[in-house]
Amino acid sequence: MKVTGIRIAEIKNHSAITEIILLGLTDSPKLQVLLFWVFAFIYAAALTANLLLIFFISTFKKLHTPMYFLIFNLSLLNILSVSVTIPRLLQSLWTYRKIISFPGCITQIFFIIWALGSELVLLSFMAFDRYAAICHPLHYTVIMRKEVCVGIAIFVWITGMINTAINTGVLLQLSFCDSNVINHFYCDIPTVLHLSCSDTSINEFMTKVADVFYGMCTCGLTLTSYFFILRTIFRIRSTEGKKKAFSTCSSHLFVISFYFSAIIYTYMRPSSVYFLDKDKLVSLIYSVVTPVINPLIYSLRNKDVKEAMKMFTGSLRVLPRS
Repeated sequence: MKVTGIRIAEIKNHSAITEIILLGLTDSPKLQVLLFWVFAFIYAAALTANLLLIFFISTFKKLHTPMYFLIFNLSLLNILSVSVTIPRLLQSLWTYRKIISFPGCITQIFFIIWALGSELVLLSFMAFDRYAAICHPLHYTVIMRKEVCVGIAIFVWITGMINTAINTGVLLQLSFCDSNVINHFYCDIPTVLHLSCSDTSINEFMTKVADVFYGMCTCGLTLTSYFFILRTIFRIRSTEGKKKAFSTCSSHLFVISFYFSAIIYTYMRPSSVYFLDKDKLVSLIYSVVTPVINPLIYSLRNKDVKEAMKMFTGSLRVLPRS
């Protein structure tokens, strides 16, 4: 069976798309070359910054604390996020080939939803960590003991995997035969659902359930934590004490404001509200920009990480002499 512009195969009386065309960010060859080098630099920067932060946290004992353990997991999620989207985008920009196989598209969806969902949950637990540190400093080591931190990490990764496994599994039950063109630079659930020629009500329901769970639970835990944090800060009499308390959570507050707003715009709005150009821009923010910004925020604004960097660079200078 042949359809113009679409390669299809007959499977159980349904026409199934075997290849998908990702239109990407631009059709201009000159602009594609420029974008290739821009995203190649961003990818290298994201990998370098996150791997260095993972190395410092693993190596220096002063960074063996609950907060840095959570940041360690955040860096792993950042690496997963950029590695799912950017390499495929770089290939498309360099070769001008915008086709991705259907299994490759589903694989991309699986890992990007895993990374994004897990990061939402992790950021909410990081807000709880700041709550414990500021509101209960004397009991912080008990509240955020090693077993709790490990349990948080396991919960974050497993809940993210369960969420993406369910949504991807339900997505595979659909038939795709109307079109194989996606106006995006990577595969995602909202964009792929628009290609289906079968009933997507179950998929939309499961997506809404996931949105409610992640939206209400993560935002609820984060907002509750910061309500008590701000209440505690306002009760501190000295200005210096307020600045010190606020500085411990200012970096995280900036990250969640930046990240949550982009995720909520993409996944927690009516499916009828769909703006292609704006969606691609917002997707760039949470899938490409934040993995680069996160390690910079947590390192450049943190004295302990700066000390670890100085010790590391100092040891590198000593090695040739010895």
